[in-house]
Amino acid sequence: MKPYKQKVDSIMGPVVGVAARYLSVYRPESPLSNLLADIMVWAGEKYGEKPDIGIYNIGGVRASIAKGEITYGDVVDVAPFENKICFITLSGENLLTLFGQIAHRGGEGVSHGVRLVITPDGKLVGASLNGHDIDPKRDYRIATIDYVAQGNDQMTAFKLGTNLVADDDPKNNSRFIFREYFLSQQANGQIIDAKVEGRITIKK
Repeated sequence: MKPYKQKVDSIMGPVVGVAARYLSVYRPESPLSNLLADIMVWAGEKYGEKPDIGIYNIGGVRASIAKGEITYGDVVDVAPFENKICFITLSGENLLTLFGQIAHRGGEGVSHGVRLVITPDGKLVGASLNGHDIDPKRDYRIATIDYVAQGNDQMTAFKLGTNLVADDDPKNNSRFIFREYFLSQQANGQIIDAKVEGRITIKK
């Protein structure tokens, strides 16, 4: 087994970044789910996209990230599935439906600038982007993963989307997107960090 272990270690062992703190995942909002949703938006430029919002399903996050060095193996633990990044357009009306479904689930990963207010029993009572209420008549570009864009995890409003851009090339797997982000931050001397900032709040 030793030769196989060495090969696996050579793939999984390289450090791709450093985490400033323990990045965990939980609902309605968590440091790690915030980070992954933000990375969806960050990746848009590579694909010639300018997404308004990133969404990442909390159920798809299978591990936390410990403080300190992040290896590629850690990234695989976080995102072990063959999910690919994709881009889709939702009308504001359908986006509000989606946010209602996210509220019903008790929260999902949403990108910076999104503010959702939900009730303890899972109803949406407020939704805005960058300080502006969601306009039902405007179109919004969403960056997410193909599993979610297909309407899974009860986010069926995605089935109403248009202009879907999705490439099933393995290089578009979410784990590779995350690795690229971590490596880019590392190259710039940046430490990976994220925190809860009130993207999704429960009305008391």
